[in-house]
Amino acid sequence: MPTSFPSLNSPVRIIVTGGTFDKEYDELSGSLSFTRTHLPDLLRQGRCRLPVRISPLMLIDSLEMTDAHRQRIATACATARERRILITHGTDTMCETARFLAQLSLQKTIVLTGAMIPITFGSSDGLFNLGSALAFVQTLPTGVYIAMNGRCFHAGRVRKNSQTGIFEPLL
Repeated sequence: MPTSFPSLNSPVRIIVTGGTFDKEYDELSGSLSFTRTHLPDLLRQGRCRLPVRISPLMLIDSLEMTDAHRQRIATACATARERRILITHGTDTMCETARFLAQLSLQKTIVLTGAMIPITFGSSDGLFNLGSALAFVQTLPTGVYIAMNGRCFHAGRVRKNSQTGIFEPLL
């Protein structure tokens, strides 16, 4: 086994920032909103046996994310004891946050992931993306990445195609 794999006792830090991943449909108002993170439920549903530490940092739509929010994420990454960090994030500005974090050279493996459809809708891609991201964060070298749709991309070398709703490499 390569030495870059964490030991079985090395937890992965999961930083929650919100995004479609954690949105819920409010039947009374007909809007999407946040009440809590769904990460613990998803980890149970996926039968995850990886030791993780969940840090709810914020629950916002990524279109509302500012550089001040990105700095909070960066500080959480920098101060985390873990060297492997997964960040749940909205897909609309995920690429910007990944580029922001990559500029900091934190000497950690950081993977951002999200969902195109809210987890609570039942047909979400979130559980698949979460599982993929957990695998990628354990096996990739130091750096910042985006994991979506079963693929992994280096920060700064990916974009969200707003017409197809798929992340794709920059050419």
